[in-house]
Amino acid sequence: MDNERFIWTTRPLAMAENMVVCGNVRITVLTDRLLRIEHSNTGAFEDRASQTVFYRDFAPCTYRMTQDGEWLTVETEALRLCCRTDVPFSAETLTVALKNEPAAHWHYGDEPETLGGTIKTLDSVNDGIPLGDGLCSRQGYALLDDSSTMLLGEDGWVIPRPADTIDLYFFGYGYDYRSCIADYYRLTGIPPMLPAYALGNWWSRYYAYTQDEYQTLMTRFEREDIPFSVAVVDMDWHIVDVPDEQKPPYSDFEQQCGLREGWTGYTWNEQLFPDYKNFLAFLHEHYEKVALNLHPAGGVCPHEVQYPAMAKAMGIDPKTKERVRFDILSPKFMANYFDILHHPYEADGVDFWWMDWQQGKNSFVKGLDPLWMLNHYHVLDNCRNGKRGMLLSRYAGLGSHRYPIGFSGDTVISWESLDFQPYFTATASNVGYTWWSHDIGGHMFGYRDNELALRWVQLGVFSPINRLH
Repeated sequence: MDNERFIWTTRPLAMAENMVVCGNVRITVLTDRLLRIEHSNTGAFEDRASQTVFYRDFAPCTYRMTQDGEWLTVETEALRLCCRTDVPFSAETLTVALKNEPAAHWHYGDEPETLGGTIKTLDSVNDGIPLGDGLCSRQGYALLDDSSTMLLGEDGWVIPRPADTIDLYFFGYGYDYRSCIADYYRLTGIPPMLPAYALGNWWSRYYAYTQDEYQTLMTRFEREDIPFSVAVVDMDWHIVDVPDEQKPPYSDFEQQCGLREGWTGYTWNEQLFPDYKNFLAFLHEHYEKVALNLHPAGGVCPHEVQYPAMAKAMGIDPKTKERVRFDILSPKFMANYFDILHHPYEADGVDFWWMDWQQGKNSFVKGLDPLWMLNHYHVLDNCRNGKRGMLLSRYAGLGSHRYPIGFSGDTVISWESLDFQPYFTATASNVGYTWWSHDIGGHMFGYRDNELALRWVQLGVFSPINRLH
């Protein structure tokens, strides 16, 4: 089993000359305006990559360090950090001052008022929603708290952090927001270049199309000179109405995660798509790449065509009809998840996948968001054979810009919803998240309004991704 596929090449070790260690504190001067601030009760500091931070190998930086008893001062051209190294961090024992405009002063525990960042989803949002913090601020500084994220081992797999450690990144860029985000990209990775087809028009609709209906619609678009480069097939591509006798029980935990019958599926619905291979070939012949919708949390049930192979691969006797549970923490499961469930369909003509829903932060490991892991490994897998990685999925926290493209969720069809989306899109750039794909036209509730639909299309046309939904 080739588990090297799960390794993302990182460079997490900072240069020794950029690090200052005193007692239980380590300060890493990444740039004259970017500091890593660590506190460890054991004096052991973390040099592995985290799920957010991949690259700490910044060039040597000029700074001055002085120590007066238990007080440590680290000073660069732009910042002055003062802290005590013998006690836990507090507002009295850790401060950072900006030496240039706006000359702000941060004390540990202060929460900067940033210009906003983004959130995981706009599901059911109508007239706006509070956004997370960004890295740009009129106070001139912002924080990236990496203390609770998972670590990445040498095998590319996640590892929980040691308890009671503090791992902060202080961005003190004043009003130089471009440099702030540029160095954030340097720290976490730059957004990858998209395949050219992603920048065309996408067709996407939550509707149980038949094969003939979909092909007829694509032909009509061509006849009326409306070009599409991506064809998205929503969840009805697979069987959604599972017979009662074939429905396996779900655990209490899975039900708490919101698992719903029929949402997970890997078997083409032959009543709608009697010849899916011909369908995929038709779309390619008409210059369209294909994405299929995924909800993988339900695992693999006995009615799926891949069940016998998946069960055997996971050490389950297929005769028992025991459901193969979704296990994001198992490299064995994830290898089979790609090899058995996805790669054969990709060989048939599926170009990338739409990760539509995945149980939020409900997981068996505290602090682990299964969506982040799915985004991470799906993009790695999609990049195999030299391809440019593609995935349509929701935002899963800082660093998600490495996994394009963002799906903003199931928004309400209303003027208020449309009014919020340009602001939402722009503000996400404050955390370096730029590739948004909205449901152009909205998705749910609301009302029909032809002018509203037209104005929404205008937003899509002037956005990088125009996915008509």
